[in-house]
Amino acid sequence: LHNGRHSFPTRRSSDLQNMAMLVGGTNSAAALALSKLSAERKRVFIVNGSGSSALTNEQCSPYTIHYAWDSVAYAKVAGAALTRQGLKDWFFLTADYAFGQALEGDASKVIKANGGRVIGSVRHPINTTDFSSFLLQAQTSKAQAIGLANGGADTINAIKSAREFGVDKTMKIASLVLFISDVHSLGLPMAQGLMFTNSWDWNLNESARAFGRRFYEKTKRMPTEVQAANYSATMNYLKAVQATRTTDGDQVMAWFRNTPLKDFYAEGVVRADGRYVHDMHLMQVKAPAESTQPWDYVKRVATVPGDEAFTTKAESRCPLWK
Repeated sequence: LHNGRHSFPTRRSSDLQNMAMLVGGTNSAAALALSKLSAERKRVFIVNGSGSSALTNEQCSPYTIHYAWDSVAYAKVAGAALTRQGLKDWFFLTADYAFGQALEGDASKVIKANGGRVIGSVRHPINTTDFSSFLLQAQTSKAQAIGLANGGADTINAIKSAREFGVDKTMKIASLVLFISDVHSLGLPMAQGLMFTNSWDWNLNESARAFGRRFYEKTKRMPTEVQAANYSATMNYLKAVQATRTTDGDQVMAWFRNTPLKDFYAEGVVRADGRYVHDMHLMQVKAPAESTQPWDYVKRVATVPGDEAFTTKAESRCPLWK
């Protein structure tokens, strides 16, 4: 097994030679490169952290499974809901790399399809600490919503800056990507009310809570959806190997495409384009008074079936699904 977040195989002939499966690929650019490499070596690659929808569209691969979420689902669930609530004019604050650009593009399509419009955007470097000039541009646009097409520390810093400069007094902050670890870093007083898309939360149901508590016993923190998906993907891969009695990439991928999956994380199927299709959830960060226990940070507003949340066949640009 290999986690693409922490190390990156080069293109030497020995690459992946002793690896049966790769899981991870948190950075979108790295995930797209790893997807090509795994296809060359006919090794299974399961992506959880990367959100670029290109992995199951124009750059789809017969050996890549996009497991947890992608920019299309994040945009369709949160973007559509907020636009329907009356946020018609949007301005995007976008991380200037593959994932940020994909998220802005996918969200813009959803906003326009629901009667809204994008009146401006600005791109910022990854790991930006000073968002003041970008937020000023957003305020000047007079948009109703500022869409954060970024993630991790950039999202946290952008939200903190928006609160500090009072941007949230005149614009709705729409954090298209938010993890429970981000909410923990921000604290409920600052994060409360934020709406976002998620594939899983530790407090979603009893099986999720059981996994969350096991994770907490070892780490003293609750898992994010990506950490839960990594565990789920690995266990399902091992089930595939057990069922097929081989680590051959073609046979394992055939098992995934022909076997419905169901566990504590999700229930669904892997399509020909490599997309694991399962329910997605519209979440909202709780107010401090609503939280009843440590890490009880979010509540489910709505559940969107996977067939509606992810790329449809009509929208797909993947030649494997045509």
